[in-house]
Amino acid sequence: MSFANQSRRQFASDNYAGVCPEAWATMTEANAGHEVGYGDDTWTAKAANLIRDVFETKCEVFFVFNGTSANSLSLASLCQPYHSILCHELAHVETAECGAPEFFSNGSKVLLLGGANGKINPAEIDRAVHKRDDIHYPKPRVLSLTQATEVGTVYSLAEVRELAGVARRFGLRVHMDGARFANAIVALNVAPADLTWRAGVDVLCFGMTKNGIAVGEAVVFFDRELAREFDYRCKQGGQLASKMRFLSAPWVGMLKDGAWLRHAQHSNAMAKRLETGLRGIPSVQIAYPVESNGVFVRIPTAVEKRMHERGWKFYTGVVTPDESRLMCSWDTTAGDVDAFVQDLRELTGANS
Repeated sequence: MSFANQSRRQFASDNYAGVCPEAWATMTEANAGHEVGYGDDTWTAKAANLIRDVFETKCEVFFVFNGTSANSLSLASLCQPYHSILCHELAHVETAECGAPEFFSNGSKVLLLGGANGKINPAEIDRAVHKRDDIHYPKPRVLSLTQATEVGTVYSLAEVRELAGVARRFGLRVHMDGARFANAIVALNVAPADLTWRAGVDVLCFGMTKNGIAVGEAVVFFDRELAREFDYRCKQGGQLASKMRFLSAPWVGMLKDGAWLRHAQHSNAMAKRLETGLRGIPSVQIAYPVESNGVFVRIPTAVEKRMHERGWKFYTGVVTPDESRLMCSWDTTAGDVDAFVQDLRELTGANS
């Protein structure tokens, strides 16, 4: 592979992208001199307050290293070991956490729900809750929503309200895995507060790594009582950073003037551009509605192999065996998109 291909921006994952300028600048600023450790620093306080401003409420905020720990520790705080967690069958907490939610909750079982386009069908909650009510069955306790979903779709505000309402009716807490929450916010053009606590969400795992920072996610408890002793969970789970300012300072850069929304808007726009280009190729099929920064497609196997040979990196089989995932990032350019589409058109014979 040529050096040009090694340095090329790719579509395999938005984790491939580097750190955006706003996050890098505040991390550099935080690196000037000494600061108090273990989260008692000024940067962590500033970042937490900015998150409270974003959500227009006095929420409890904790910074952890990654999304797996954010999801697993927050779900553990909502459950007892004899409880169960309801989520979509394609949800990240089921398919890509290596059993961490069960591990950190000391055995809470994850129960899977169906629904088209990666979104939970509300009737599935009723089915799961009423499937059994005997003492031999793990009692449903939490509904987990992925926003945006694992297939790039987005729950509308009405859908979140409906699902949270059903959950409340059955005494369930509501957890939101928001690894790409920013992409959902700009896609829907709604206030973050409206899509979370005002809609009935108890805790949000607020992701920013996929939107331009280096490392670190925020666990945001809107029901502050649920955050009781969560700091101890973080410490026991290896998530208390001694130099916490390097997790929290980039959030200041992202939130203080709206960079987190601008970057999400850009990556969403690049995904729409990619969708438009791919729809012009007869042998390529779009698998799901394109509503955030991901495009899922079915590409002929021989063509997929040749695209990889040309240096393009993307994953196939993330959701189903025959679907390829193409992710756009904060730094994806129109030129990147057009070059990918042009190579695909050439290899499929769409140009002939």
